Amino acid sequence: MVKLAANLSMLFPEMGFLDKFKAAADVGFKGVEFLFPYAYEADQLADLLKANDLNQALHNLPAGDWAGGERGIACHPDRVGEFQDGVGKAVAYATALSCPKVNCLSGKLPEGVDPEKAEEVLVENLRFAAAELKKAGILLVAEAINTFDIPGFFLSNTAQTLAVLDKVGSDNLLYQYDIYHMQRMEGELANTIKANLARIGHIQLAENPGRHEPGTGEINYDFLLPYIDELGYDGWIGCEYVPDQGFGWLERFKA
Repeated sequence: MVKLAANLSMLFPEMGFLDKFKAAADVGFKGVEFLFPYAYEADQLADLLKANDLNQALHNLPAGDWAGGERGIACHPDRVGEFQDGVGKAVAYATALSCPKVNCLSGKLPEGVDPEKAEEVLVENLRFAAAELKKAGILLVAEAINTFDIPGFFLSNTAQTLAVLDKVGSDNLLYQYDIYHMQRMEGELANTIKANLARIGHIQLAENPGRHEPGTGEINYDFLLPYIDELGYDGWIGCEYVPDQGFGWLERFKA
């Protein structure tokens, strides 16, 4: 069956972040992911993973001023040095947490920047990050995000993202496919995943509309998750949703 990882940035909103590791394990998750580890000591997070018998599936590269509304800086021409420094920080944390994959958020197209220039910067930044992460044995993935939730986000669909990955030309860079975001942008979920399975390095899920748990909206997860498993995807699927109706839905997908 599919391997489901709890996204601790979104699940258990009533708890402090450090308490969420035990909560995820108590529910039955074996893996976790989250946006960023950088506000905490790496050793502290590693101890929580070990104490709760959890695998770290994924975290993101540093993404600028998140609280101020930034959603990544990889396409920002004036932030290349900051981006490269962030890659080093991500390598250190991912190594400490035994995290095999790190995600890059491209960011929103900066005001006044030509899209072609932004893509050029993004390609070079991804090439740099993929090479640095490869030295540490860590896979880089890049995610497309819907422009309803984040207007102006630079990578917003599968074809565009794969075209950028082609330009990067790295064997250490794959696509992070978010089912929720791509349902909103393009639909055709099952066939898109099947057609691009070899290029997908990580998957995330949420329902649409509402970004809640599977079974609360229009996506047929009772078909889609077993289908992804049958295709041979053996990575984690991050549960990156806004909780609304508890964790009863997990029972349908336990091995």
